Amino acid sequence: MLQDLQAQFLGSTIGGLVAGSIYALIALGYTMVYGVLRLINFAHSEIFMIGTVTSLFILITIAGGTAPITLGVFGMIAVLLLIIIASAAVSGGAAVLLEQVAYRPLRKKGATRLAALISAIGASLFLQELFGLEIIEWITGKSGRVQQNAPRFIPHEELFHIGNGVVRTDHVFVVVGAVIMMVVLDQLVSRTRIGRGIRATAQDPEAAVLMGVSIDKIVRLTFLLGGAMAGIAAALYVMEYENTDYRIGFLLGIKAFTAAVLGGIGNLRGALLGGIVLGLVENWSSIFFGSAWKDVTAFVVLVLVLMFRPTGILGESLQRARA
Repeated sequence: MLQDLQAQFLGSTIGGLVAGSIYALIALGYTMVYGVLRLINFAHSEIFMIGTVTSLFILITIAGGTAPITLGVFGMIAVLLLIIIASAAVSGGAAVLLEQVAYRPLRKKGATRLAALISAIGASLFLQELFGLEIIEWITGKSGRVQQNAPRFIPHEELFHIGNGVVRTDHVFVVVGAVIMMVVLDQLVSRTRIGRGIRATAQDPEAAVLMGVSIDKIVRLTFLLGGAMAGIAAALYVMEYENTDYRIGFLLGIKAFTAAVLGGIGNLRGALLGGIVLGLVENWSSIFFGSAWKDVTAFVVLVLVLMFRPTGILGESLQRARA
């Protein structure tokens, strides 16, 4: 057992950082919506799925199929930026549309949170079936019920070793890209007028209205930003794992939700910390229990956090974030 730990620890750590970066980006959508509306947006996982399908569509269009794309360094970066921007735009737009259709009518009528939760689950199932039956098949020409492979456009080449752990090109793109986007979002919320509006609405919606803040506009922006982060995570996921399917968001969405709770739901930096910690714990657990139990670890972590520290590691909420 100790020999396995010694041999696999650094490799698992690198894999955990990569997976955790993607969890963290998805978790930002959960934590932002919860911070503003006190709503668990379970359809957020399908917003991520829509982003992966967008990236798949662009890559298949460029490659003319699923064969690898051979590009130079600038070409790889250009394609990566293209799928990031497109996936962020489509996922962000889908999140705004979701808010207008599934949540806003309930919010205007003062419906309970349970009603909003049921609406979220219904929207999630609708989007899964829509893409599984129609959209994915229209894009790929294959059944939308099976896993779709995306063409590789960034070689998974070894860059350097850390002990017995291997750092590849795609690892660097995922981790660096995720950190940059999380810093940008954190600064946007902390230092801009839009961020002040989001924090004010999260802290006291009635006072925010009296101060001239448009609640509808802030809620729309919150869904847009959260959806865009899910879209960026989707582009990085497709680049790293080179596949998607109509249910791809289910498991990843639960893990991202676990990451948000682990870090302190409603806390942007908590989402980052929770994602990284969850990714590391998952991969380290594989050393001891095998990769088949990897997904179980996320649910065990969720249960333990809810039992012993429901406010998460940081515990601070978006409402108390400083200007």
